[in-house]
Amino acid sequence: MKTIAPRFRHLLLLLLAVTGALLAGAAPVSAHAALTGSDPKQGAVVEQAPTRVSLTFSEEVAMSDGSVRVLDPAGKRVDTGKTTDLGGTTYGVPLHSGLPDGTFTVAYQVVSADSHPVSGAFTFSIGAPSKTTAALPDQTAGGGVVGGLYGVARYLSYSGFILTVGGAAFVLACWPRGAGVRPVQRVVVGGWITLTGATLAMLLMRGSYTGSGAVGDIFDLTLLGQVLQTKSGAALVSRLLLLAAAALFIAVLFGAYEKRTDPKEKKDLTFGLAIGGAVVAAGLAATWAMAEHASTGIQAGLAMPVDVLHLLSVAAWLGGLTTLLVALYRAPSIEARAVRRFSRVAFCAVSTLAATGLYQSWRQVGSWSALTGTRYGQLLLLKIGLVAIMVGVAWISRKWTGRLSEALAPEAAATVVEERTRSEEPVTVPTGGPSKGSSSGDAGGDTGSGSGAGVDGLGADTGSGSGAGVDDKRSAQLARQRAALATARDKRIRDADPGRSGLRRSVLTEAGVAVVLLVVTTVLTSTEPGRTEAKAVTAASSQRSGPLSLKLPFDTGGQDGKGTLLLDMDPGRTGSNDMHVYVERPNGKAFDIPEVKVSFTLAAKKIGPLPVVPDHIATGHWSASGVQIPGAGDWKIAVTVRTSDIDQVTVNKNVKIG
Repeated sequence: MKTIAPRFRHLLLLLLAVTGALLAGAAPVSAHAALTGSDPKQGAVVEQAPTRVSLTFSEEVAMSDGSVRVLDPAGKRVDTGKTTDLGGTTYGVPLHSGLPDGTFTVAYQVVSADSHPVSGAFTFSIGAPSKTTAALPDQTAGGGVVGGLYGVARYLSYSGFILTVGGAAFVLACWPRGAGVRPVQRVVVGGWITLTGATLAMLLMRGSYTGSGAVGDIFDLTLLGQVLQTKSGAALVSRLLLLAAAALFIAVLFGAYEKRTDPKEKKDLTFGLAIGGAVVAAGLAATWAMAEHASTGIQAGLAMPVDVLHLLSVAAWLGGLTTLLVALYRAPSIEARAVRRFSRVAFCAVSTLAATGLYQSWRQVGSWSALTGTRYGQLLLLKIGLVAIMVGVAWISRKWTGRLSEALAPEAAATVVEERTRSEEPVTVPTGGPSKGSSSGDAGGDTGSGSGAGVDGLGADTGSGSGAGVDDKRSAQLARQRAALATARDKRIRDADPGRSGLRRSVLTEAGVAVVLLVVTTVLTSTEPGRTEAKAVTAASSQRSGPLSLKLPFDTGGQDGKGTLLLDMDPGRTGSNDMHVYVERPNGKAFDIPEVKVSFTLAAKKIGPLPVVPDHIATGHWSASGVQIPGAGDWKIAVTVRTSDIDQVTVNKNVKIG
């Protein structure tokens, strides 16, 4: 036990480290629905004030009153707050009449069909662009403390499902005797408790997660009532109901089933538990399939059952692997045939995973460019690499399984251990004092007038000493000593089997990789699919009408340091662009300044800053040709303006470039 505990501690530390690193990198959660169109378009300048603003998404979204806000240049709301479904994936919000000229900001926060929050903002202008004081919240939907806690709960729910379903399947299909082994029972029961607790936590946090993101809203009963009316809320409640049925299944598995001795009764009960357990497990898996990635997009009718099969295969493999690991380290013994059965089950599960995973990858990525150029695709490649490592280690485990208890039979193992311990001094149990016929150091089974007992006898003293036999206390002490010695001897015999030791190491390695794999999978479920991201980029490029035009006021703080900077890019697309920069005083007249520099940064793909130093053409006019924009996305344009030797300022603007 002392040599095993550090390994489990190392595995736990690995889990915490990888979970923290990946979940931290996953927040805020990426959107799974993309804004593909709007009226007015992003950046458009319209002559007359529109009566409403409409938004079109790549898939259906859940939208409530207040999900779309339209702010005037002064930051005041000018929409009615009543959102309407305009058909398909288009939604609108009416505007008040009598809107002034200037730049308006449209902010939206909705929930995509796969249960993930989506938020964003864009601007349009009436008459002509202007300054705007519209302030948007820094909190991104699905981010912050609540977003992090929700991500942890999501990971724990997957872990609990895998342990519950995989552990129970391991007992029924591979090792029926394991139903009476306490460590195995703890794995399954612990998985059920983890899944139940995580589901309750997700249900409570759901309203805040998709809304304000405030910790105080977690226990808001009004929000909870709204969540219960959504698809995600219904899925979480259904999961809790199925967990109640799973509790009954577990009680029978570790109660009536374990106590059955009649072979026919046990066979019938095994069949009933297998059917009932399969139904409950499939139902639990369906609560994910019906509310997340599989429920939306192309071929949803096929994708949902494939997703259920994928989750069940994951549970059978990783959950069974965890149970086997616990049995190898903590159970008194495990039959070699049970390990061989699991090896066959794991092979079938991995084959099913490969087939269903290939389909899911094609469905969510859609192209080779999305596989390497999107965050989802990169995480998917990492997941594939981890699965390949696990399969390689599993192949080593299969080799050790074939050697288990064959290279060293139990009788031979016992002989080896006996030879190793023959020279050890026998362990004796004190009897409470020296006998009359022996010295105080004599611990043997003397038949004289003393009272003593060695470890090989129960103290059946026939002498005329102080007692006619061993009292109850001494008998219990001897029994405990014998049990401890027997347990230690059995453990040495088991550890002498090289097949078992090798299998332990390989399965422990598999479990360590599985921990990382599960974290990557959890992050993958909360990352925008590559197909959707590619569609969003295409939509972003069509959102803007004509070349890119920005108006940026600046103030360096020095003399003659105030003015306005106008930046034009044509055609405003990826690839080569012509850029013109104009500098004007507050009165609109062009004037020269010592220096103008521009840089472009695409933080999402870690590109930039890409510096551009335009050439001075005329008074207040700078130009640069062949400005390369290597990829589409949300670019940050930073313009540095220097009006004297010491007065300088940098103004920034985020724009979509397709």
